[in-house]
Amino acid sequence: MRVLLVGSGGREHALAWKLAQSPSLTELHAAPGSPGIAPLGECHPIRAEDAEGLLALSHELAIDLVVVGPEVPLVAGLADVLRPAGIAVFGPSAAAAAIEGSKSFAKEVMAAARVPTAASLAVARPPCVVKADGLSAGKGVYVCRTQAELDASLRAVSALGDSFVVEELLEGEEVSLFAICDGRRAMPLVAAQDFKRAYDGDEGPNTGGMGSYAPVPGLDATRAAALAETIHEPVLAELAQRGAPFVGLLYAGLMMTVDGLRVLEFNCRFGDPETQSVLPLVEGDLLQALAAAAAGELEGVGLATRPEAAVTVVLAAGGYPAEGDRGSAISGVDEAEATGALVFHAGTALQGGRLVTNGGRIFGVTGLGETVADARGAAYRAADLIEFEGARRRDDIALAAAEGHALEIG
Repeated sequence: MRVLLVGSGGREHALAWKLAQSPSLTELHAAPGSPGIAPLGECHPIRAEDAEGLLALSHELAIDLVVVGPEVPLVAGLADVLRPAGIAVFGPSAAAAAIEGSKSFAKEVMAAARVPTAASLAVARPPCVVKADGLSAGKGVYVCRTQAELDASLRAVSALGDSFVVEELLEGEEVSLFAICDGRRAMPLVAAQDFKRAYDGDEGPNTGGMGSYAPVPGLDATRAAALAETIHEPVLAELAQRGAPFVGLLYAGLMMTVDGLRVLEFNCRFGDPETQSVLPLVEGDLLQALAAAAAGELEGVGLATRPEAAVTVVLAAGGYPAEGDRGSAISGVDEAEATGALVFHAGTALQGGRLVTNGGRIFGVTGLGETVADARGAAYRAADLIEFEGARRRDDIALAAAEGHALEIG
C-alpha cells in the first residue's frame, strides 16, 4: 500500500514511525514531512494546506491512502478535494471536521446527541471558560476564575477575530480518548492524559501540549469501549444524520468531574503530544485499521494494547507558546535515541546539513517502561541529553501517576 502522510510535526513523525512498521506498506511519502520523517519515507515540499498540490502528488505517486495529521487542512476541506478524485483518505470532510473547527457547532451536535458536556452560559461572569469558536492550535481556551482573567480572555479572543463561546467551569482531571472511526463505528485506542499548561504545577498559559502519558489508571480497554459507545458513537450518528459522516480520528477531550465524565471538546485528528505516547503502545497493523476506516469497513478490525506505559516530555523553545525559535543548533538526538527512547521531531529543520530548531515545540521525547514511573525515568534521562539554546520543558509530566496517585474515573 502506498501511503501519503500529510503534516510535519511530532504527531506526524509518530504516525510515520508506526505506519513504517506495517507489513502492508510498500511506500511511505510525506508532505511536507520533517528531518525526523525523512529516514522513514520520502518527503515532498508541499504544504499541508495546499490541497491541489497534494491532489496532484497523490495522482503522480498512485497513492492508495492519504493520512491527514493536522486539523487546519481538514477543516479547510482537504478530504473533499481528494475523495471525489478517487483517493482514499483517513480524515473527515470539512462538514464533519467542523466538530473541531467550530465550538458552537460542536455544542449543537453534542446537545442533539445527548452527550454530557459543560453547560453553555448566556452571560460571561467568573468562574467560567471562554473558548474561541474557531481553530487556535490548542491555545484558544481561557479558564477565568476572576473578573480580571475574564476581561483578559475576552480581549484575547477578540484579538483572534473570531466569535467565542462561554461555558461553565468544570473541575477535575482531563483525559484524551482517541477513536478510529469509519462513519458509524468507533474503535478506541488506549486513553492518555496530556499537560496543556506551559509551566510546572499546571501554571501559565495554555499550549499545544507540554507532555503526555498512557495508559490512564482506571480507564482500561473495557471502560474505553464503553465510553466510545456512549460518547463517540452518538456523535457519529448525529453527524451522519446531518449528511456529514465522520471518517477519521475522533478525539474526545474528557473531564473527570465529581458528577462523572463530561466532554470538554472534540477534535477531528490525532492529538499532539498524546499520539507520541499512544502509538508506541498500539499492537497490530495501524495502517490496515486506518485503511479499513477510510473504506467504511471497521467491523472485525482490532488493535491490541501493549502491557506497558509510555511518557512523552516536550522540549520547547524558550519563548513558547508566545513565540518559537528558528535556526538554533541542536545536539544530543543520537545520544538520546541510543538510550532506547523515541525522539519525535516536532519543530526541526536541516540548515546546511545541521539539525536546527524550527518552531515552538521542538521535540517530543518518549520513554517506555513496565510502569509509568519507569517510562517517565526513561523519557527524562533521554531528554537530558538533547540541547539547544533556550530549551525548556516541564519537569512534572506524569509525576502524580508515577507516584501512584491514580485518577478517579467518574
